[in-house]
Amino acid sequence: MATLLEAPTATGQRLRRLPKVAWGNPMTYVIAFFFVGVCIAPVLFIILGGFRTNAQITVDPSGLPGPWVLENYVSVLVSDVFWRQVANSAVAGILTTLGVVVLGLMASFVLARYDFRLNGAMYSLFAAGLMFPMTVAITPLYILIRDLGLMNTLGGIVLPQIAFALPVTIIILVPFLRAIPQEIEEAASIDGASRIGFFFRMVVPLSLPGVITVGILAFVASWNSYMLPLFILNDELSYTLPLGVQAFASQYSVDTARVLAFTSLSMIPALIFFSLFERRIVGGLTGAVKG
Repeated sequence: MATLLEAPTATGQRLRRLPKVAWGNPMTYVIAFFFVGVCIAPVLFIILGGFRTNAQITVDPSGLPGPWVLENYVSVLVSDVFWRQVANSAVAGILTTLGVVVLGLMASFVLARYDFRLNGAMYSLFAAGLMFPMTVAITPLYILIRDLGLMNTLGGIVLPQIAFALPVTIIILVPFLRAIPQEIEEAASIDGASRIGFFFRMVVPLSLPGVITVGILAFVASWNSYMLPLFILNDELSYTLPLGVQAFASQYSVDTARVLAFTSLSMIPALIFFSLFERRIVGGLTGAVKG
């Protein structure tokens, strides 16, 4: 552990030195940087590949751009198809996030603050939802969306994403709401606040870290969703970005550099969004564990 060392000065006073930092075993950092490199290398390869020509990629697939070429990225950015798919992904992500936050927060409030006979059973039912990924239910889900008339619509994407995101949302939010002291609710009740008033005035602000966490997770999951749009969307005008990347790669299979540029631009928004709110995610999950 770091300790504080004090040394006497000429005037008899003692100056407090900075604590010594224990760096630990150097092999820990070597292994950590190795795994970081393994994770970052494919991303850098895709991004840098978009700045190269097909001839450069053929001659040296792992080399650096020389010279750097901006034409691939420019051609993607001026494409109406790309921006339409960005808009579709953004709309689906925003609607999914709003649905997950609103429904998850209301359901978590009931499970955390109300005492009724089936409380534990309902919580266990939501927890069991974590064991059933969307890929397992894709066939009945496709039939249900088709019967509802939601094929080739963003609604057919948003509703299932909300449903499959609710289990993890409730698992995260319930500990936050249970951690709110009962005395606060009793004081609010004495002041004349109803349960709905207590929910909006106290519960929502106090659970904000958890709400932000589940919102970010829902948005990123929606942005990266591929399996569900693949089954639901058949019209190119309604494609989201992950599905658009696959269609673009099939259409320009011989233009590797342009495909890499399109792939880079499609994943950069999610990377930036996740990086900016990384601390929020960690803080929200930490609060859920403590709760």
